[in-house]
Amino acid sequence: MAGSASDAAWAAPSGGRWPIPRTVLLVLVALASIVYFVDLGGQSIWDANEAFYVETPREMLESRDFINPTFNYLPRFNKPVLSYWIVALFYESFGVSVTAQRVPMALGALVIIACAFVLGRLSIDGGRVADRAAPAAGTRHPDRDVRLAAGLFAAAGLAAAPRLVMFARRIFIDIWITAFMSLTLACFALSERYPERRRLFLVLMYVAVGLGVLTKGPVAIVLPGLAFAIYLGVHRELGRIREMMIPTGAVIVAAIVVPWYAALHHEHGWMYIRSFVISENLERYTSGFGVRQHRGPWFYLPVVLSDSFPWSLFLFMAVAVTRRERHRITTLLWCWILAIVGFFSFSAGKQDLYIFPIVAAVAALGGAAIARGIGDPRWRGWLRGTVVVAALLLAIAGGAVLWLFETAGRVYALHGSLVVGACGLAGGAIALVLATMRKPAAAICALLAAMVAVDWAFVVRVLPDFERYKPVPALSHVLEQRLQPGDVVAHYQVALPSMVYYLRRHVDQYFEEQPFVAAMQSERRVYAVLSADDYAALQPAIGARTCVIDRRHTFDVKLRTVLARQPLPELLLITNRCR
Repeated sequence: MAGSASDAAWAAPSGGRWPIPRTVLLVLVALASIVYFVDLGGQSIWDANEAFYVETPREMLESRDFINPTFNYLPRFNKPVLSYWIVALFYESFGVSVTAQRVPMALGALVIIACAFVLGRLSIDGGRVADRAAPAAGTRHPDRDVRLAAGLFAAAGLAAAPRLVMFARRIFIDIWITAFMSLTLACFALSERYPERRRLFLVLMYVAVGLGVLTKGPVAIVLPGLAFAIYLGVHRELGRIREMMIPTGAVIVAAIVVPWYAALHHEHGWMYIRSFVISENLERYTSGFGVRQHRGPWFYLPVVLSDSFPWSLFLFMAVAVTRRERHRITTLLWCWILAIVGFFSFSAGKQDLYIFPIVAAVAALGGAAIARGIGDPRWRGWLRGTVVVAALLLAIAGGAVLWLFETAGRVYALHGSLVVGACGLAGGAIALVLATMRKPAAAICALLAAMVAVDWAFVVRVLPDFERYKPVPALSHVLEQRLQPGDVVAHYQVALPSMVYYLRRHVDQYFEEQPFVAAMQSERRVYAVLSADDYAALQPAIGARTCVIDRRHTFDVKLRTVLARQPLPELLLITNRCR
């Protein structure tokens, strides 16, 4: 890390100036980041997850009860309260709207991207300052441009990742637990890099941990603690745990977390706290509580590659770099990734979002690998090979989108899918040509530009058209014209919680046939939403006269359904009082 031989290689990649102007990378980062704030209120709520973080804070404001979260006017204690408080704060400031709920999601995504930038910079020459040789007086450190490039590549690649763009518009809690855990990692990395400011960075780290615990619970402590313990163990420095300021950290975390839990205990005793800790954490991990699908131990490998595509492909190059050039921060990033992926690989209930907090670390390793490949001739072959693979995959994905949505029946056609597919296909092809011409830096920029174009086309063209496949706003509008005091709204075997927000009233949920049939046979007027198939099956059992008021198509996003060009599934709005 302090050797002058490697520094010389970093200083002038091609015997001259750094091959990618800083302005180009800054523009790509800006374009990739701005899209997170475009047309936030233009799309209706995504069922099911987003609905909880739109409606629960609204009910908090309605009741002025900020201790006991409710959804559908029923207690909801399956997650801690900070996510609801954040949205409620934006509601108080800007009014209740879907936009006000999505702005903090977009801000959370920017926090994750910023952490990727910091970690990417630290990944180049990532030893402690005290361990590194200082540059000669009056000169810049020779790898300064490479460090900046690594950070910008990391930020641009993560900002352009389609999964982050999608999640930042629909999954509030996972964006913010990822943001707080990324801040935890970044602060610890900074404390390693700058030991003279260790106390400051560790205090900030514990603040992030406390906020993470108040967002999603014990995972915000357990996973960073596991990763940092592995990191210290790898370096045979477990004795340094004494430097972690654990007593101070415990006080900071407790000061953030305990007040809400104490208020909860004061009102309800241990009931909800015990339910959250045991059912939502221990039982979900050990027995798959609340998770319908049971997946094998290798489930997360494709998730790692898809969450941070295309930079995740550079992890293979990063492995080779790490084996040859052992830097402390890159070791830390690997420990972070392996701890989180390994921990959840042993879980009985696996969900792809559980490992999303690794994305900043993956982007940082990818950005550092790219900067090394451009700046050091030893890694040019790895860089070209990885760019070729990434370009091929992007071109294939673009072609697949064109074929899926613009040909063969057009059952699932979406406006803008042609643009998305064309951007992917053309961008991948251009990057592939540039890579084969031994211009990896230009190929990387082409790859990034294509991903940014895909994201913009997706947000500006595809998402607005997708609204016709989201039935809740239209069904809610029909109901608003008909509902009278005393009427009942019910759902049977469908997950459409956003209707609670649009109607501002309780919706009965039925998952078993007999209770639903009894409700439809009651004297009260009932409006029910269910699938066309379920309605056909239940009509004989209901017996009483029912009629269909409205019907709406929905989009079944399972790949096998799209490939088979199966007819669009249909939801019906029915009532037991037809006059």
